[in-house]
Amino acid sequence: MTIPATQNKPEPGDFSPSFREIAQQAAKARRAIPEGVVESFWTGPSGPEPLRRIDWPQVTQAEARGSILFLPGRGDSYEKWLETLEQWHLEGWAVSSIDWRGQALSGRFGLDATTGHVPDFNLWIEDLAAFWSDWVADRPGPHVLIGHSMGGHLALRAVAEGKVKPDSLVLSAPMLGIHPAWIAPGVLHAVARGIVRFGDSRRPAWKHSEKPELLPQARSRLLTHDKGRYADEDWWRSRRPGIAMGPASWGWIERALASICLLDRKAMLEAVQVPVLLLATRHDGLVSWPAIRRAARRLPHAELLAYGHEARHEILRESDPIRDRALAVIRDFLNRTALVRG
Repeated sequence: MTIPATQNKPEPGDFSPSFREIAQQAAKARRAIPEGVVESFWTGPSGPEPLRRIDWPQVTQAEARGSILFLPGRGDSYEKWLETLEQWHLEGWAVSSIDWRGQALSGRFGLDATTGHVPDFNLWIEDLAAFWSDWVADRPGPHVLIGHSMGGHLALRAVAEGKVKPDSLVLSAPMLGIHPAWIAPGVLHAVARGIVRFGDSRRPAWKHSEKPELLPQARSRLLTHDKGRYADEDWWRSRRPGIAMGPASWGWIERALASICLLDRKAMLEAVQVPVLLLATRHDGLVSWPAIRRAARRLPHAELLAYGHEARHEILRESDPIRDRALAVIRDFLNRTALVRG
């Protein structure tokens, strides 16, 4: 089911005063770790380096909803998403997030401190499966998995492979294909494999971009229309320089395309029985809109919220009307799926 684009504009009754109040309260977390939130480390099976995590306290009141695990994208750190994580907590969820191994303050695999590299996406799937197992044992259900971009790809793949079993799955601009979107992933993968053969796979694929494709674009036009939220990332990087990450390696691109091709295999998505909500923009400059649309059609229990030019890649960090609509749709989806199943 595709949620009509006309619904991107709030209609009367979409947002109650309590929703607005919660959003205003959550905005205070954009540049501050909320009181009571714990930052720590978790050691997984894929290496000795610990993964950084952040956890909101469990909600004890009668209206407690359950638990959300949020997975950030490539080159991200959880600081970028504090506002949204805090908003979910204020709505009654126990919330957690992690830095992927090799990103932010969870170490590096590249030749330098800024290039994003990973030996194989299987490493991240193993980390997610192990972390999920520990996390669900410690957190009240229902258990919801939400992933952005690369995090959305990994979340969907882990579910499709039976490595994690959330009650509901939400994917924000999931990386189910990269640009040029008009070229088949298998062809792009063949090109990337050829490039990797002629040099160190850890070398950066571009200099000044956040675009995982063969022809990069300027980063500032890719992520969000909201200048204030865009500036929040630089604010955090200036105070925590270790979280900064620049371009991906050619090895990352090759492994990303290999993982995309794996997920695109026949019957992979058709086997997913979890309710899935996909949020996407038709003009995303980072990930493939056609690939997201195809995935929504293949998934047995999928809903798709599609934006136009009004939204860029980071929908949950967009301007208020776009972000509010996305959060309202997520809230409604979880009310109808996770809370029923949990």
